[in-house]
Amino acid sequence: MQGPHLVYFADPMCSWCWGFSPVIEQIEQRFGDALPIRLVLGGLRPWTTQPMDAGDRADVRGHWEHVHEASGQPFDYGFFERPRFVYDTEPASRAVVVLRRRGMPTALAALRRIQRAFYAENRDVTQVDTLAALAAELGMDAGAFRDEYASQAAVDETRADFALAQGSGVRGFPTLIAGGGQDERYALITHGFQSAARILPALEQWLGDAASAADGAGGEACALQ
Repeated sequence: MQGPHLVYFADPMCSWCWGFSPVIEQIEQRFGDALPIRLVLGGLRPWTTQPMDAGDRADVRGHWEHVHEASGQPFDYGFFERPRFVYDTEPASRAVVVLRRRGMPTALAALRRIQRAFYAENRDVTQVDTLAALAAELGMDAGAFRDEYASQAAVDETRADFALAQGSGVRGFPTLIAGGGQDERYALITHGFQSAARILPALEQWLGDAASAADGAGGEACALQ
């Protein structure tokens, strides 16, 4: 992307990304085309094959409770009654990649819809039937979605996103960085969940610095850890 923009590293089955979802939506509403968002699928637990055991369930439930407390986002804890669930995040990520081909706003909408289906509606987003139904809600023909989802090109594009996240040194989600200032350096906005009350002023500051051709020091100063 040219000009000021954000790169958002996220995973549709990352609970802290679900907590951060309203913040991303507020960024879209506040800045619009002045600060477009590029979504990169990070790959939280891709290609997992082992079902969750009791320890896994306890660990995940603890994360969900913390996210709900911090963000107010809803969770359906009926998920933990599902037997032998395999927490593979690649299918949901690949679904977002397919929908991203319709434009980045569609990708962000797909991320939100899949997150809500998984966390608040207890739907199995590791299954293509569920993902095709959600794609249809977003305006894509379910049959066309299935065809694209099953293609090697979609698999490769999803792998490329995961590789980009790893190559960028991103090890946790959500991670949001800003780029496109005069010197093309990137500034870390947040690595992990932060509220809109902290993120929006940081972005306002960074945009102001970029507009005044600052050398990047302002972007570093507003970075949130």
